[in-house]
Amino acid sequence: MSIEQVSHYRDWLMQHGGRDLEIQDAYRPEVLDGDWKPLVAQAKAALDGYQGRMGIHGPYDGLWMDSFDPAVRRLVAERYRKGLEFAADLGASHMVIHSPFLFFGHPLAAHSAANGLPRQIENVHATLESILPLASSLGVTLVIENICDTNPAPLRTLVGSFDSEYVRLSVDVGHAFLMHQKGGPTPDQWVLEAGSLLGHLHLQDNDGTLDRHWNPGQGGINWQAIFRALARSEARPRLILEVRPNETAAAARWLAEQGLAV
Repeated sequence: MSIEQVSHYRDWLMQHGGRDLEIQDAYRPEVLDGDWKPLVAQAKAALDGYQGRMGIHGPYDGLWMDSFDPAVRRLVAERYRKGLEFAADLGASHMVIHSPFLFFGHPLAAHSAANGLPRQIENVHATLESILPLASSLGVTLVIENICDTNPAPLRTLVGSFDSEYVRLSVDVGHAFLMHQKGGPTPDQWVLEAGSLLGHLHLQDNDGTLDRHWNPGQGGINWQAIFRALARSEARPRLILEVRPNETAAAARWLAEQGLAV
């Protein structure tokens, strides 16, 4: 949710020792390039006493961290650095960034070992070589979210290549469902494939046509299957409802009515 919404949901966020929370404002370039100190102060005031796991959605628009151009990689790293500064001032402990694996080819051939994956991983490491030490020093985990990824294997390989507790895989179940229409596995299978590297989920629904960010239950995702997969997981990922503004309460209520959440 945005910082503007936090005060409205304060009592709900405080329940159960503090619900997982993700602040969205830092993905916007005008926020990162402006004076965001008052925004952070507003959030801290609204969250006084909050003890849950809080993170931010980092910048992403046009930021391709797999670029072979060093100048582009420096630009991407600089935007991530600004996001981390925002996260640190807020007291956040995760930042979402987007997968670099833009799909072009058959899902079982694109981004494979025989088709460029080692070079792509090398480019991403070059982009994050100055960012990961900063993130770890600040205690902020980078969670890399599936976007156009049809095959979970390349993203899992990328995350595992860092061998760091400060890089984890993020599964957006709505994105996974969209790519399921193009031959990818179901969202619950993404959860299982992520294994111990799973650090974070975006929970949102759609009809398989567009990234609609509907409430759970309003689209075609099998939510029972997702929560069964989570029950089997050895990880303890952060669960973030990423639905339309002012729909969080209704989305949470539906999950509770299904016996999937409290």
